Amino acid sequence: MAEQEENKEDGIEQEGFGEDQAEAGDLSVQLVKALEKNRELEDKLLRLAAEQDNFRKRMQRERETSLKYAEETILREILPSLDNLERAVEQCKCSPDAGALLAGVEMTCKGLLNTLERFGVKPMAGEGQPFDPNFHEAVAMEPSVEVPENQILQEYQKGYMFKDRLIRAAKVVVSKGNVEE
Repeated sequence: MAEQEENKEDGIEQEGFGEDQAEAGDLSVQLVKALEKNRELEDKLLRLAAEQDNFRKRMQRERETSLKYAEETILREILPSLDNLERAVEQCKCSPDAGALLAGVEMTCKGLLNTLERFGVKPMAGEGQPFDPNFHEAVAMEPSVEVPENQILQEYQKGYMFKDRLIRAAKVVVSKGNVEE
């Protein structure tokens, strides 16, 4: 009987030992799963952090661009006034008795141009320059003996650059060159 009890105890010990091994196996599987999940979450966290950093940098670039060209709309609205002043100056040059008016309008025009230049608006060169469809809008083409083909013959409306961006293309007449050739 003592042997049976010993065997029973051995059996219990062996049985218990088997359960401990199974439990240890389950724990190691759980540990492996937990480590894998941890790696996945860590990878996801790194990707989200990189995504957030890229988003922050993109927003910063867009904000800088927006600030750089913030005045563009108001400056575009000022340009027709400048056109009218330039037209008045041209008309006054034709009339000899409008000397004082001409002087006043010319001063106003120069002041407005100086103000625009302080904000980064500059008129583009026109007559005699080569035609560039990126900066000029051709309103007509005319033959010319003096002006070579694809050169600007006449400027109807000045074009303007704001910093490094075109805000209004020049409206021009382009030479066809000497048509007789």
